[in-house]
Parts: sequence; C-alpha cells; structure tokens
Amino acid sequence: MQYLLLIYGNEQEFAQLAKDPDAQKAMYAAYSRYSAAMREAGVLRGGAELKPTHSATTVRVRSNKPVTTDGPFAETKEQLGGYYLIDVKNLDEAVHWAARCPSAATGAIEVRPTGATVAA
Repeated sequence: MQYLLLIYGNEQEFAQLAKDPDAQKAMYAAYSRYSAAMREAGVLRGGAELKPTHSATTVRVRSNKPVTTDGPFAETKEQLGGYYLIDVKNLDEAVHWAARCPSAATGAIEVRPTGATVAA
C-alpha cells in the first residue's frame, strides 16, 4: 500500500538553518541517510523538497472561474516542506518510516494513504 509522508516544519527556522552552513550540511546529510535507508529497504517510490510557501499559488473556483491567491491556503505554524511516497505493507510500517524522518524530531510527519492512481 502506498503512503505519503508529508513533512511539516517551521519555514522561519529552516531559513535560519540556511545561514549556518555546517548545520545545513548536517541536516541534508541526515536526509540523505534517511532516503538511502528507504531505498535500501525497497520502500521508496519518490519524494521531493518543496520550495517555500511564498512561492505557492492556491487555486479556487468561484462562479465557474479560477481565482488564484499567492501563498498557501491558510496561516499555520508549520508549513509543508516536502514529501516521500513509500510503498509498505501497512500503516504500522509507514509510521515506522515516518518516525525515522529527520524532521519528526522538530516538526511533524503526516502519514496519509494514497487513493486511486491518476495516469499521466
């Protein structure tokens, strides 16, 4: 079964991390090890870091017309910063991988099963 591991954290704290090259290097190294462990276990199907929320565009349809808003759809303390798509046997295994995510210690990892696949 496929699950998305949605990585939430504080964008302002992440921006501060960018000012400390050693801390940033350590964080990316932790993610590299985490990704490698999932590849080695054969569960990783994809993933990506997302650009900051100020680069987002939210789309709503009102009166049959698309209305766009710059940025995320709601004010939050934690922002969606990336994701992993994994294929595991069950929710327990997905939670196991989510708990190993480096951002689980400072943010939150939402584990969400996927639904029907949309063909490209």
